[in-house]
Amino acid sequence: MSKEEQKINAEEGNVKEQDTAQQNATENEANDNKEGNADNNGEAEEENTDKKAEEKDPLEAAQEENAKLKDMLLRQVAEFDNYRKRTLKEKSELILNGGEKTITAILPILDDFERAFADQNEDAKAIKEGFELIYKKFQKTLESLGVKEIETQDKDFSTDDMEAIAMVPGMGDDKKGKVIDCVQKGYTLNDKVIRHAKVAVGQ
Repeated sequence: MSKEEQKINAEEGNVKEQDTAQQNATENEANDNKEGNADNNGEAEEENTDKKAEEKDPLEAAQEENAKLKDMLLRQVAEFDNYRKRTLKEKSELILNGGEKTITAILPILDDFERAFADQNEDAKAIKEGFELIYKKFQKTLESLGVKEIETQDKDFSTDDMEAIAMVPGMGDDKKGKVIDCVQKGYTLNDKVIRHAKVAVGQ
């Protein structure tokens, strides 16, 4: 083979190699484009899925909201029912045991009366002094519980805490409308009238 033939063959080989390289490069680029399109398609599908998830059916959303509101309402009703039952129980206990403090305070006075009755002393003066002590103790006990006697002596008659059971004429102008006599004492409990004083009033 001559040198010229060898040269021609070499050039033809180079051309073939270049064509092959270009063809491979084109195929690689096409494959890359396919992979890129696949990735883009995957991302687009994910975005569509997210949008569908975000865009709920209005009926489904309304049903979920209704379920939440119903649950809240049931909780509120249950809490109120528990509060009502607890309040009724406390009120019942207060009605049944509300006088416990008063009874506890009065029991020592009952003990004093029982000791006085058991005493064999026949001295009338000593017996009277003993009952006076018990009476004063009872008054102090009532005061400690908030009970106070309504003052009526020489006071102007008042329907707020007094009840007139008699009108006494001829007492003079200075006694007109004033309390002449207290037939039954009245009392207040923590400034509230629990028994009106029954009095005779000057006319």
